Amino acid sequence: MHSPDDATTYRLTTWWCFDAPLEPVWNAIADADGWPAWWPGIASVVLAPGDPQGLGAVRRYTCRGALPLRLSFVARVTRIVPQRLIEGRACGDLVGRGRCSLACAQGRTTVHLDWQVRTASAWLNRLAPLIHPLLRWNHDRLTQAGGQGLERYLAQGAAMNAFKKESA
Repeated sequence: MHSPDDATTYRLTTWWCFDAPLEPVWNAIADADGWPAWWPGIASVVLAPGDPQGLGAVRRYTCRGALPLRLSFVARVTRIVPQRLIEGRACGDLVGRGRCSLACAQGRTTVHLDWQVRTASAWLNRLAPLIHPLLRWNHDRLTQAGGQGLERYLAQGAAMNAFKKESA
């Protein structure tokens, strides 16, 4: 059984793999304001845009997965390596850090999402020993929907690019 402190801490890892080159995958992920268009359960509002690459950008996210629960947090981008890595810090209902790294080989792009957070809400923390597995499951459903949504989004973009080439 987890101690109450352990039950409030989460190490959440997700892998996505796309039959797509790196650039369109990076563009979709780096454009966090566009996430709600392809990631069900995610909403974001820009509070501050950051530099031209997005470093220092601050956004408030509200997430809703399969459970009837909304979590909100503010994230600040702390590091960007273009087309390779985005790192950030979160505070709010979730406190911690996130990292998104991308790699491409033979036309397939792999995305690794690593989220190390703890819940900060008093009521979530009181229930944590009981609901820890449910919150992990909820996160998994949310990121699975994100991967499927991004796959559809990329396919639509590829179809649009093919149409533009044929029309030219």
